[in-house]
Amino acid sequence: MSNGTIDIEKTNLEAHVDLCAQRYASLDHRLSSIETTVKELHKSIQEGHHNMVKVIVGTAGTVLAGMLSVVVVLLMKM
Repeated sequence: MSNGTIDIEKTNLEAHVDLCAQRYASLDHRLSSIETTVKELHKSIQEGHHNMVKVIVGTAGTVLAGMLSVVVVLLMKM
């Protein structure tokens, strides 16, 4: 903002009101953009969490199957 804009605002209430309206509109647009980005990040994190749970469950199943096969082989050798 230039000093000219500030000087106009000091002397003219209507100019001040108009400039404030522009500033608030700009802030609202920026906040809406940030809100959209945060929502997208939240959705991405949730999807990543669900995928991680699937990987953990799959890994646990694989480990259990491996342990069970070791027990079966040991029992067969006895």
